[in-house]
Formats: sequence, C-alpha cells, structure tokens
Amino acid sequence: MALPHSIRGINELPEPEKRAIYTSLLPDWLYTDYNIDRATLTHAGQPAVWLRCPAGSRAFEITVKQSPAEIDPILYLNMADTFNHQLIVLLLVVNDPKAPRFHTDMDEHGNRTHFGTSSRNLYAERGAMNAGLAPGQVRAGLRVFKRSVPIFEQFVLDMGHELFLIEPLAYHNAIVFEKYGFNYMRGYKDMLWIHDAFQPGGDLHHKLTLDNPFRQPEAWQTVRKRSWAIHDGILGHPFTGFQMYRRIGTPAGVNTFPDAQW
Repeated sequence: MALPHSIRGINELPEPEKRAIYTSLLPDWLYTDYNIDRATLTHAGQPAVWLRCPAGSRAFEITVKQSPAEIDPILYLNMADTFNHQLIVLLLVVNDPKAPRFHTDMDEHGNRTHFGTSSRNLYAERGAMNAGLAPGQVRAGLRVFKRSVPIFEQFVLDMGHELFLIEPLAYHNAIVFEKYGFNYMRGYKDMLWIHDAFQPGGDLHHKLTLDNPFRQPEAWQTVRKRSWAIHDGILGHPFTGFQMYRRIGTPAGVNTFPDAQW
C-alpha cells in the first residue's frame, strides 16, 4: 500500500486513516504476549495504545501500555521527517513491564535525568548496572528488535523511502544497530577510536580503575560495561553527534567492536 512520502503527509490525513497507518507498526507480539485487543487497541477494557500525530506536525509518537496507570510503556516510538526529507527514528523504547524497575530516570531531588544527560541517580544506576541493564534503561528490555525490524522496514518502503535514520543515544545502542545492518552517517571514526582506546595501553583503558564502579578494570571487554564507562564520562565529553542509517534490504556489515561480548 502506497503511503504519503512524509510523516507530515500522513498527519494531514483524517484521524481514522492515520490511526490505521501508525498502528500497523505495532508488532504481533504486543497483541499476543500482552493481551491487547487488535480491533479496539484496549487491554481489559481500557485504552492500551496512544497516538500523538497532530495535523501540521512533522512527527508522531506511539505509546503502548497495558494500563493507563503504568509509568513505563511496553513500547514507545517517536519518529519524524528530517529537513532534507528523510525519515528518522528519534527514540525507540521497549520495556519488560514485569522486570524490576530502577529509577535511573529521576535524580535524588525528583528531577528528570534525561537519560543521565542533565543529572544522574548514582544509586539507581549502580543497581541497574549490577542487574545487567545498560545506561538509560529503567527496566530490562524484551529482545524483540529483530522481530520488529521487518514491520518497520515495510512501513518505510510503503512511504517510498529506501533508508531511514536513527541516532544512538549511547554506545551500546550503536553497537546493537551495527548488528542489525546499520551504517554511520556520522561517528564511524569515533567508534573506531573508542574501540582502539579501550584496548590495553589505550587512552580509555588507562582511565579504568577499581575506585569507580562504572569504570572497573574489566569494563573494556564488553559492550555494556564500555557503555557504562562512557555514560560516566570517560570520554571527557557526552556521547553525542552520532547518526546511523539502515538501507532497506542491504545490511551494511559494519562492526566497530569485533567479537564483541555483551
């Protein structure tokens, strides 16, 4: 089915049409695993899917929860048009609602941490890290990215695009996106440098220390622990400015962390 070429074009459609288009992005596992009614988009008689796609906007948001009272979505997707008429995923979040929650999103004063970019909750972060989570996570994920990619790619193709963009918020996100065929618009050389600098004798390896739980000496060996060290500021600057793209049907084969362990 051919769709408008832009998010803004979809947002100009009548409400029932754009709702049908955007909810087509919801993968089957949401309905089967979480008992969401496909016809009514409800769970136990309550709304389970929320859309924000106002006419005139270049973006849309879709949020899925089992209950309106839940704090965290099972799935959240925010996507937009770029100024040069590409499609970009601004944020994708998947949470296991049954997993323990770590309040890394709020600091000790009750302020939002914005994924640790404006402030941090070190106590919650240590708990999350020790439980196997990566920076930015409040709960464990569901390991469904691979199953969801084909649905998303079909949506992009139906809009008449051959690729889409995404901006990794953290080091581990970039490595995961590499695994699923993404290449770099910006940041490839930086990722190579990070890998080299974490090797024994490298600039970042020298900064690992027993004195800091986020920079333990063995952190260079795994994706997740490297990401925590970077989140902790080991680069000397935030992990920003990275942009990646996925060309539909053509995995890039990029690998900046050979033989990576999670």
